[in-house]
Amino acid sequence: MDLELAGKVVLVTGGSEGLGAAVCNRLVWEGARVALCARNLRKLEAFAGTLRAQGGEVLALPADVSRAEELERFVKAAYERWGRIDALVNNAGSASAKPFLTVTDAEWEEDFQLKVFAAIRSTRLVVPHLRAAGGGAIVNVLSIKAKEPGRNTTPSSVSRAAGMSLMKVLSKELGPDQIRVNAVLVGMIESAQWAHRAETAGKPPEVLYTERSREAGVPLGRIGRAEEFADVVAFLVSPRASYISGAAINVDGGLSAAV
Repeated sequence: MDLELAGKVVLVTGGSEGLGAAVCNRLVWEGARVALCARNLRKLEAFAGTLRAQGGEVLALPADVSRAEELERFVKAAYERWGRIDALVNNAGSASAKPFLTVTDAEWEEDFQLKVFAAIRSTRLVVPHLRAAGGGAIVNVLSIKAKEPGRNTTPSSVSRAAGMSLMKVLSKELGPDQIRVNAVLVGMIESAQWAHRAETAGKPPEVLYTERSREAGVPLGRIGRAEEFADVVAFLVSPRASYISGAAINVDGGLSAAV
């Protein structure tokens, strides 16, 4: 299926590795023009080079999305490069899960700056450009813990729930401008973090994936691939998802009990 993304300009935060990199790969394959940012300059430049070698039209800019001025510079650079913005993927984030009483005020603030305020600011920056383009799409990348938080999952479960609420509010406010806003909630997906855990445990990643997915009770019996997640995001930012807005879609192999 042609996603009709050729020539579209899509911004992806946290795009240099893991899930963000998988999204960028998929978008480039579809012919989209991709602006990506991340904090690690070395990884960012290396991955951008890989995308360009595949024929991708790419803009890579180092940025810490928890800093308003750096996020503003990123969005401005993308618009100046291509003269339009069609979609935004708020992907930047990290896993942070601890018992509530052990989380400090500083950790709460850091988590919300990275996962909530960054999405608020980036959305505020791109909306005028999406309106000028006649509409567009925003996708917030969250976790299934946003719907089904468990014990010892703060602060991430709380900030992710805030991100889902933000998505729903925005879908209603921006709908008249033909701006669709959705969320993708990930479960257990292959990532650099999982590879590091496997290395620490002295096991091949495939073995750890099988063990952990079985322990967690994933109905499909395996951990998801980053490419499977990226396919869903690419569809949601594309014109082929033109009547989908305000949805929080689980990409978790059926793990979450919440629909």
